[in-house]
Amino acid sequence: MGELTNHVIHLFSRAASEQGGVISGDNPTQYNSSDPIRLWIIQLVIIVGMTQILAVILSRIRQPRVIAEVIGGVILGPTIMGRIPGFRQTIFPTESIPMLTLTANIGLVLFLFLVALEIDTRLLKRNIVASATVSLAGLIIPLGLGAALGVGVYNEFISKEVNFGYFLLFVAVAVGITAFPVLCRILTELKLLDTEVGLVTLSAGIGNDVVGWILLALTVALVNASSGLTALYVLLASAGYTVFLLYPGRWAFRWLAKRTGSLEQGSPTPFMMTITLLVVFISAFFTDIIGVHAIFGGFLAGLLIPHDNGFAISFVEKLEDLVTIIFLPIYFTLSGLKTDLSLLDDGKTWGYVVLICLVAFTSKFVACSLAAHFNGYNWRESGAIGSLMSCKGLVELIVLNIGLQANILTPRAFSMFVVHALVLTFMTTPLVLLFYPSKYRIHLRGEKKVTGDEITHSQKPSSDDENITRFAIVLDKIEALPAAMTLSQLLESPPTTPSIPNYDEKASVATSSQPQSTITIEVLRLMELTNRTSAVLRSQEAETLIFNDPVVSVFRTFGQLNNFHVSANLSVVNFAEFPEAIANHVTATESQMVIIPWARGATSVLDEANAGQQVGARNPFDGVFHKTTVQDQTSSIVYSEFIRNVFAKSPSDIALFVDRGIITAPAGPSPQHIFLPFLGGPDDRLALTFLVQLCRRPSVSATVVRVTRDEEASVEGSVPALPIGTLLHSSMAAADTVYGHQSTQTRMNSDTADNLLWDQVALPAISRPAGVTAALSRITFRTESTPAPLRRITELAKAEVSSSSPQSEKTLIVLAGRSRRLAAEALGGELHALTTELGLALSSSVPKTLGDVGAALVATNVKASLLVLQAAPSL
Repeated sequence: MGELTNHVIHLFSRAASEQGGVISGDNPTQYNSSDPIRLWIIQLVIIVGMTQILAVILSRIRQPRVIAEVIGGVILGPTIMGRIPGFRQTIFPTESIPMLTLTANIGLVLFLFLVALEIDTRLLKRNIVASATVSLAGLIIPLGLGAALGVGVYNEFISKEVNFGYFLLFVAVAVGITAFPVLCRILTELKLLDTEVGLVTLSAGIGNDVVGWILLALTVALVNASSGLTALYVLLASAGYTVFLLYPGRWAFRWLAKRTGSLEQGSPTPFMMTITLLVVFISAFFTDIIGVHAIFGGFLAGLLIPHDNGFAISFVEKLEDLVTIIFLPIYFTLSGLKTDLSLLDDGKTWGYVVLICLVAFTSKFVACSLAAHFNGYNWRESGAIGSLMSCKGLVELIVLNIGLQANILTPRAFSMFVVHALVLTFMTTPLVLLFYPSKYRIHLRGEKKVTGDEITHSQKPSSDDENITRFAIVLDKIEALPAAMTLSQLLESPPTTPSIPNYDEKASVATSSQPQSTITIEVLRLMELTNRTSAVLRSQEAETLIFNDPVVSVFRTFGQLNNFHVSANLSVVNFAEFPEAIANHVTATESQMVIIPWARGATSVLDEANAGQQVGARNPFDGVFHKTTVQDQTSSIVYSEFIRNVFAKSPSDIALFVDRGIITAPAGPSPQHIFLPFLGGPDDRLALTFLVQLCRRPSVSATVVRVTRDEEASVEGSVPALPIGTLLHSSMAAADTVYGHQSTQTRMNSDTADNLLWDQVALPAISRPAGVTAALSRITFRTESTPAPLRRITELAKAEVSSSSPQSEKTLIVLAGRSRRLAAEALGGELHALTTELGLALSSSVPKTLGDVGAALVATNVKASLLVLQAAPSL
């Protein structure tokens, strides 16, 4: 009995130890084939962490993410960390590699599916002659020189057991192929997709990529075949399967997408996602069992997906994060684990590395540049095209791994070609910027070509019309629509007479007597460019997506209902480049004023406490004032810095509309009241002139109070005077428009301009245009003198809110000049005193963004929306 008891106790103690895990002393790094998840997660965390750190560092010098992934693999491999005793055996033991390989191959099949989704054959129709010429030149010459290079590499580094002809074909493909996915990202990041250089390179890259994959499939089929007849059968089976997928398969997929409603709504249903993923993996299975690598099946499945209505983009959005964040780093880390740079240990080896780099780059660069030059491109454009077509990256590394797996390459030759891929990928972006900087670029905007130099140095559009008629509205998210609509419907008065059809006997058609609007609104739809493939696809398909974008569609319909013309452009750029994109849009469309709708922010504590009395009033700066813990992007300091950059860079007038939840009927007769405190200066003069234009609408009324200081104002600090037109002042936070104190002469000129404008609008005049007279009749003018202008302005604004109807806080807009340039009064000290009295820790970003008057109105919680104006810089 004692022996049996001991066995039972031992059995239960083992079970307890296994169930207890690390608590019972279990080692999670020890590989267990029946439960490999623990070590796999450790490997994943190390791989992804290394990749993310390197990606952040390399992104500073504008290098694609693949560089970080490969370098991370090299660091984790035998070259560096593999030299640490026990590291490889503990973290990447040999028995765990099959599990990583399986994960990586699943991700690679999905990645090649996404690569195929980036290939839109419709692009081949653009500049087809130039694209075909560049593509052919970029294939024929590199393939020939690559085969010649392969002779020397074969004799020095490759075993004679490897078929000589197969090896030459493989090296030719490795030298001749262009990395299309990385090429797309570089074109998008450098904002070249709307240039002829970008379009030609993208089209040529598609042809180059497709032919390269075909040649690679041919190479793999030949290597895997046991005889020439078997290779022929493999090629015939591959060709037949490709034809089957691209014709009846594509037709069937499109039919199914239409039947399920997926194509119409631009997003696959769960059923379509299930069918698609099954097709991807079944296709990969078929190509693998016939002797071609599984990745070709994934690539062919991607060619089935239609690009209509953003359908392909929706597929990418559902898969890309998992593939690019998890699977691809694992694949390239495995490449790094196979790369041992210590094998490059003599001069001959490094000489061949240099030779491989020279042949691969020169053959591509010279061939594609000359082909582009013969098609009429200048030397800068030709150099940029040649540099872009020389890009390697992801596709090259996939080719090399296939070669290593098929035993075409030895570990030393594999390491040599990996170094060549890294060098050429690293060179691409700097060379393109060297050959084709921004000022020499020709951007295609409809039928008009605009050079980068014209965009950068163009002046503010002029207009002989007294009113502003051409506006640019920035829409970067759907939350901006209410604010954009609220302000847009006030821009012009509706017709005073009903629309009566007139019958034209000669034309035999009925025409309307309703006057056409003179207002034109150029919408700029901004989308942030990220590392995601979907962002790259959006950038490529911007011309078609703009017609289906819900934000633009809603605003375009709103414009039709309010009788003004709306046209739209879509720009996919990095968030830091939003201000530059806006400035370029203003120049290209010749807009006179930029309108930036600032969507409502989080509800403040004060709003919540008085919810019954003050419904809907929101403050985008609540997060800055620390009134709430709920913040979004629109209430962040980062977003305010973006707005300040727009103020600094835009060549036209700017109107920042801070929407605090007011509700106005889009085209109805509900009254709208505007309050303008007039202190003087160019921004306030613009505000007063614009107010008169807004009051042309019969339902709009206004109160204008000219506030002056009745005692000598104290001079704040010792700020040196800056000349007129000095705009940009760099601070650690962000660019800011700081202008200093003007000279006596400029101050006198500004005061004279203030007085002249005030007299024109506030005093009776002998004759004015009928529209101006009607507008002025709805404006109340008065003057006040006070020792504390800001305090008095906030009191007047609150009085405007409370003295009207109970719904007045929903229809009041406070109009103010930003007055960061040539301000009539120095109000910073009073603003500081006012916020200190209220117990608020005022962030400097608030007055820098809204000006002192706007900051005071927000700080004192005036229940009204704000319209902050800045006049265009004097030239």
